[in-house]
Amino acid sequence: MSIISRILKIKSRSHILVERQRIGIDDKIPGTRKMRSGQARQRLGVLIGAFICGFLLIGGRLVQHGLAEDPTTSSLGNPNSVASRPDIIDRNGQLLATDLNMVSLYADPRRIVDADEVVEKLAAVIPSLDWRETHKKLKMDSGFQWLRRQLTPRQQADILALGLPGIGFRPEKRRFYPGGRAASHILGHVNVDNQGLAGMERYLDQQGLADLRAVGLTSGVPLEPVRLSIDIRVQNIAREVAAKAMNAYQAEAAGALVLDVETGEVLAMASVPDYDPNEPSRALADGRPDKDYEKGWFNRISNATFEMGSTFKSFTLAMGLDAEKITLNSVVDASRPIRMGGFTIKDFKGKHRPLSIPEVFQYSSNIGTAAVADMVGIEGHQQFLTKLGLLSKMETEMPGVATPTQPHTWKKINSVTISFGHGVATTPLQTASAAASLINGGNLISPTFLPRSPEQAAALSRNVIKQSTSADMRYLFTWNGLKGSGRAAQVEGFNVGGKTGTADKVVNGRYASDLNFNAFVAAFPMDRPKYMVLAIIDAPKTGEHGGRTAASTAAPMVKEIIGRAAPLLGVQPRFGSNDVPYSLIGY
Repeated sequence: MSIISRILKIKSRSHILVERQRIGIDDKIPGTRKMRSGQARQRLGVLIGAFICGFLLIGGRLVQHGLAEDPTTSSLGNPNSVASRPDIIDRNGQLLATDLNMVSLYADPRRIVDADEVVEKLAAVIPSLDWRETHKKLKMDSGFQWLRRQLTPRQQADILALGLPGIGFRPEKRRFYPGGRAASHILGHVNVDNQGLAGMERYLDQQGLADLRAVGLTSGVPLEPVRLSIDIRVQNIAREVAAKAMNAYQAEAAGALVLDVETGEVLAMASVPDYDPNEPSRALADGRPDKDYEKGWFNRISNATFEMGSTFKSFTLAMGLDAEKITLNSVVDASRPIRMGGFTIKDFKGKHRPLSIPEVFQYSSNIGTAAVADMVGIEGHQQFLTKLGLLSKMETEMPGVATPTQPHTWKKINSVTISFGHGVATTPLQTASAAASLINGGNLISPTFLPRSPEQAAALSRNVIKQSTSADMRYLFTWNGLKGSGRAAQVEGFNVGGKTGTADKVVNGRYASDLNFNAFVAAFPMDRPKYMVLAIIDAPKTGEHGGRTAASTAAPMVKEIIGRAAPLLGVQPRFGSNDVPYSLIGY
C-alpha cells in the first residue's frame, strides 16, 4: 500500500470517528465510555499536579526570602549603626549634648511607578533635593535607597500627604548641642549615623560605645548621662573673650583655657575660629564644601603645637632653682648680648646690667635665662623638660592631641634658645599643665575633661619639683603679676600672677619678624593658687594701646576671663596691700 493511500485511509477513519462522536454513536460502541472516563481522570491529575507545583514554587520563594538578608537594609550596613547616645552634661548638670527623635526618607525603587513624578513631587517639599541623584537612585535595582536623612516633622507630613507608593520613613536619632559653638572643640560632633567623629563624642565611641552599638545594645535603651569636668558658664566666658580678642586685635586665631591646678580638671577650653557641631559642615552655593568654615574644626589648644615664647622662662628658672644652681637672691650678668654659633642673643628691652632672678623674670631677660640654662647643662635641661611632660605627647581623653617637636640633637645653642621658648613646640594645654605643677606644690597632674576628685588626682600625680621650688615660683609669678608684664592681667582682689610669652611666629620654617604668637599663663589667687588660666593669640596686627606683644593682647584676655569667672568659681576676693610678700602660703 502506498504512503498516499495509507494517509487517505487514516483520514477516512478519522472522519468517520468524528461523525460518530457528533451524532452520539460513539457512546454506544463498547469500551468508548471507559476510555473517556480515563481521559478525564488524566486531565484532573494534570491539573492537581500543576496546583501542587505552583504551591511548591511559591513556598520555596517564601523560604528563600526568609533566609535571605533583608533587602531594605542592604545599603545600610549594620542596621544597629544608628542608635542612641548618652546625654553629655557639664560638671553642674547642665545639658551639653542630647539625642532628638527624627525620621529619614527612603525609597524602594522596585515599587516606584513613575520616577519623574516622584522626584518632582518630592522637590516641591524639599527644595534642596538633588533631582539628578534622586532620579538615579529611584531607577536602581535595589530594595532600599536613602533619599534624605533627618527630615523636619512638617516635611514628613507633607510627603505623607502625597501618597507616593514605594516611599517610606525610618525613625532615627539626631545629635543636638544646645550651646551651639560654645564648647564645640570639647564636645566634638557626630556623623549622620550618630557616630562620634571628634572631641569627647569620639572618645565615648573609643571607650566602648561603638562596640555596644554594633551589637544593638544602645537601641532604645536609656543610657546614663556622661558628666564632663567643664563648667559651661566659664566655657561661655572663655569662648566669648577669645572671639572678641581675635576680632579686636585682627588676629588669625585665639584661644583660652581654665585648669584646676589641684585636680587637673579642664573647666574651659576655647579655640576660635570654631564651628557649630549641630552643623559641622557647610556647602557653598555650587554644592562644594565650605573649606573656610571647616577650618574651624582645628583646635589650637590641644591639637596644635607652638613655640610658647617667654612662658618657657618659668620652666628654665624653676629648673635652676630645683637644681640649686640659683636662688631668688642670685644675680646673673645681663649687661651685654651673648654671641654663639653665628647667633646673637639679646634682650627685647635690655637693662644692660646684672639682674637678680626676680628681675630676670620681671624684665623677661633672654640673656639672664640663657645663663641659668647654661648652669644646668644641656642634658639636665632636656631631662627637666621631659620630666614636666613638655617633650612628649600629652595623656588626656581628647582625641587628636598633637605631639611636641624638639631638635633631634641638642646642642648648646639649642639649649640657650629653648630656655626662652624658641626651638621647642608644644601644645598650650600641656604648657598650662606643666605650669600648674610649678605653683601647686610641684605635682604634675595630667589634664582631664572628666570629673576627678582631689584623692584621685593625688593617686595619679607625679612630683616633679621640690615644694621649696614651687614656693619660689609662686613668688616669681606674683612678682611679675604686680611689677612686670603681668600687670595687664591683674584683677583687683584676686591676686593674679603669671608670665607672658611673645614669640616670633614660624612661617614656612622661618621666623617672621612682623608676626607674633602671643601667650600668657597665669594663676590665681597666688597666696594659694587654685586655677591656671592661659590665653593665646595668633598673629595679632594690633593690641591694647597699639602694641602687639603678649602684654598688650593675651594678658588683657586673661584679665577679663578671671574678672568674670572667679566669682562663678567661688573664689573670694581679698583686698589689701599690693606689696609682694616673700613668704607665701605653702603646700
